[in-house]
Amino acid sequence: MDKMRIFVRIAQEGSFTRTALRLDIQTANASRAISQLESQLRTRLLHRSTRRLALTEAGQRYLERCEQILAYVDEAEADAANAHVAPSGRLRVHASPSFGQAYVVPALVRYRERYPAVSIELTLSQHAPDIVEAGYDVMLQLSTTELPDSRLVSHRLGEVHNVLCAAPAYLNTRGVPRMVKDLEAHSCLQFATTFFPRDRWHLHGPNGRETVAFPKAPVEINLPDALSVALREGVGIGALPMSTALAMLDSGALVRLLPEYRLPRLTAYAVHASRKYLDAKIKTFMDYLREAVPKALAADAEALSRAAKQP
Repeated sequence: MDKMRIFVRIAQEGSFTRTALRLDIQTANASRAISQLESQLRTRLLHRSTRRLALTEAGQRYLERCEQILAYVDEAEADAANAHVAPSGRLRVHASPSFGQAYVVPALVRYRERYPAVSIELTLSQHAPDIVEAGYDVMLQLSTTELPDSRLVSHRLGEVHNVLCAAPAYLNTRGVPRMVKDLEAHSCLQFATTFFPRDRWHLHGPNGRETVAFPKAPVEINLPDALSVALREGVGIGALPMSTALAMLDSGALVRLLPEYRLPRLTAYAVHASRKYLDAKIKTFMDYLREAVPKALAADAEALSRAAKQP
């Protein structure tokens, strides 16, 4: 590519000396580059004399192609360099369904108002893929522990609270649990996830950590929204993320139970692959997530503290 650029400049300047001055190289190096290029192509590109330079017929055709190629290269390099300055192109994002619907989708909408040149592909699924192998730019992950050191860069966004809920009709029939041990007499529906044990809840409250086991949960559902429907229908008691529970608690469709106890909290992280030169769309989206999501999580936590409590 350097030899090609030298050739084009010599053709434009009509002089090895002027070309060398323009490119800040030795005249001998410019001459050597043309000789190597002609040897590589096995054709003469320039007629040389002590007084003038002239393109051969092959040299003229080669010049036209070189100018086209270098124009494409310059455009590609400018576009790549601009990617670190102006957010544009497609941004691929992955998140879990509940967290994604509650916090990522609103963030995406507001982000695109700032950066309309960015198009977004959001995938919501419980399975967390390998971000590099799957080709995602950003992943929103929930974890009960700190994310391990790896090739990924993670930013903590806040905590997701989970609460025990049931429908008033179920409680009218089966009674209201007043203590953790009372849950053992109830139909406990499990949110099937890798975060928590499938056969028990660990609750922290006035008496420290207490555990209720239900080795034969009558229903296991892997999506919080679907679990909330089962709870609303009066099937039993279940643990829901605050974003899923809030609307139903506010409407009275569900009632919060044992509010003085808390289930293990999940920490939300925004993650991207470690890169020396981070694309502008990834950087600005990460910045916006760190601006918007903690506020939304804090607002929901505050709303949860005001929500309808145990009857």
